[in-house]
Amino acid sequence: MKNKVIFDLLFYIALPYLIWNQGRHFLGDYYAILLSTAPAFIYTIYTFVKEKQFNVTGLFLVITLLIRTIVDIISGKADTMLINQAYFMFGLGVVLFITMLIKKPLGLYFFVDTAYLMGYKREESLPLFKEKPLFSMFQWLTLLFALRYILLGIVKLYLLQKFGVEGYGNMIVIRQVITWVFSIFIAIYTFFIIKKVQEKMGSTDDMDIKSS
Repeated sequence: MKNKVIFDLLFYIALPYLIWNQGRHFLGDYYAILLSTAPAFIYTIYTFVKEKQFNVTGLFLVITLLIRTIVDIISGKADTMLINQAYFMFGLGVVLFITMLIKKPLGLYFFVDTAYLMGYKREESLPLFKEKPLFSMFQWLTLLFALRYILLGIVKLYLLQKFGVEGYGNMIVIRQVITWVFSIFIAIYTFFIIKKVQEKMGSTDDMDIKSS
């Protein structure tokens, strides 16, 4: 956990801020912002491959990362890029809301991946997670993810309107702080979901004892 925090600080805040702050004078605002997204992109892809996240969660992260990179590249101007990034955040929030409305909350499928890493088989956990009260908990979990994206978009638009492109350095820091705060809320809520899952399915230790 300590190493993860250090790497998050390095690749999501320190390096992007350094590239933006020092590079804008040579590259211009647009290319400095575009280049500042590279450390986070490389770090996320590296984590994806290293942890073998070839599942719904990993696929969602990589697809959203690739789409955002394409949006950044085709934006053409610094202010346009930042506006598009905010709208992209809104779009992700809307997608998550839609999955709730059609009763296919992405939070449920994210947690199937988590449960698998804990030792629960996908074919056993997925049907159980669709039953009450777990299904309602996954709806709320998905809502937390959606609100995180929407808040990120609102804050980015606010800072852009107030400070313009000059406020990009603040955006980097505030974005990561918001992400961490929501990660804490999501982690706490996930803990309660895990306890409920263990009540329904038993702990993985119990499963090992029964199978032996």
